[in-house]
Amino acid sequence: MEPIRQCDTSGSWLPLTLAQLDFWEEYSLQPDQSISTVAHCIDIEGAVDQAALIESITRTVTEADVLSVRFHLPSDGRQPLQRCAAEWTPNLVLRDLRGEPDPLQAAQRLMRADVEARCDLLQSPLAAQWLLRVSERRHLWYSRGHHIILDGYGMVLLERRCAQLYAHLIGRGEPGKPLKPFAHYLAEEEAYRRSQRFDEDRRFWRDYLDSSHDLSVLHKGEESDVAEERHAELALTETLERRLNAVANDTGIGWPDLLVMLTGLYLLQHQPAGHGSDALAVWLPFMSRWGSVSAYIPSLTVNILPLYVDAPGEESLGSFLNRMTNVLRRQRRHGRYRIEQFAADRGLSKGTRFLFSPLINVLPFDTPVFWGCRVERQVIATGPGDGFDLTYRGRSDGSALSLMLDADPAIVASDEYARHRRELPAFLARALSPGALTTAVAHL
Repeated sequence: MEPIRQCDTSGSWLPLTLAQLDFWEEYSLQPDQSISTVAHCIDIEGAVDQAALIESITRTVTEADVLSVRFHLPSDGRQPLQRCAAEWTPNLVLRDLRGEPDPLQAAQRLMRADVEARCDLLQSPLAAQWLLRVSERRHLWYSRGHHIILDGYGMVLLERRCAQLYAHLIGRGEPGKPLKPFAHYLAEEEAYRRSQRFDEDRRFWRDYLDSSHDLSVLHKGEESDVAEERHAELALTETLERRLNAVANDTGIGWPDLLVMLTGLYLLQHQPAGHGSDALAVWLPFMSRWGSVSAYIPSLTVNILPLYVDAPGEESLGSFLNRMTNVLRRQRRHGRYRIEQFAADRGLSKGTRFLFSPLINVLPFDTPVFWGCRVERQVIATGPGDGFDLTYRGRSDGSALSLMLDADPAIVASDEYARHRRELPAFLARALSPGALTTAVAHL
């Protein structure tokens, strides 16, 4: 089976999406920063067929033409353009580290240095693919891209496709369908912006985010250095996982949405003193892929949606969850409308954007399956973050849950951060306990 080359053979320069233009402006203001890198490491241990693994990664990278994107800045001052070409496809770099005193530590140093390296969007390769051998039976597949071409789910699509091809190459499955070309997503996005649906989505968000709602604004170039952020990762208990799944079954609400709404409620109840509002705007990443060709295209597609969380009077937890679930469903029906477009609608000036804080992210993604091997995914870099990010990771069945708290010290004080680390897991345990659905939210 020959690799399928999907690059635009016409060589046409194509426009950037709104999301890409947002990252381009960020890069223009901070060209020496590396805050917009997305990188995963897939740790594969077992009876690895190295030749099949190399071939499956190579074919995946060839199919994912977005990894070969290059940008061009017209001399007449117009907005940047992009195209992909086969000659820019990143080559798989093979490194055997078994001779190092500590091969795993050496691999981590190499990956960290690559993540932190400056990326020139006009000159540097925007993606890297490495296969690092750290023992006789253990390989690390390192995959990195600039956020202007990839989001987290785009990385997952690469990993799933590679695992599918690996299974096929060792005689354990069909090859499956190749990833779709990036140009298909660009064409679909352009068609959406000219559609009636676009106008309907604009009306929805104009009404939902009326002028009475205040959203904080960030001046680009003022983001904090990632190295200065506070970071903690907490493993959630198996008891909490069981209760989360039980409540999901009882209510018919998916466990990721339960975590979003309960975390939003917690943050509402733990606003800093003097906030003076009975509602809190939280920010939610939205994949915006279902029903779109981007479900099969590694790319930057994720949107970010604002959700106003309120809990009036003696409303029960069950009533709160049902009400907020209906809001989430309505939002997602209109979730393709880009937050960058709404910022423009609202008159945000050049060099500014909304401050996506607090941001609640739930990532229910299983690790890829490489037949006969133990596989773990390490997320090395996720791109830029704002003031306070709360990220849940786990398997699709709600097991192996962890909570990561990342905070900018300029926005979240040290005592407040310590309180969140301590009290958020305890709040989740109370909210998921038997009988809690009939309890008034104020009494949780």
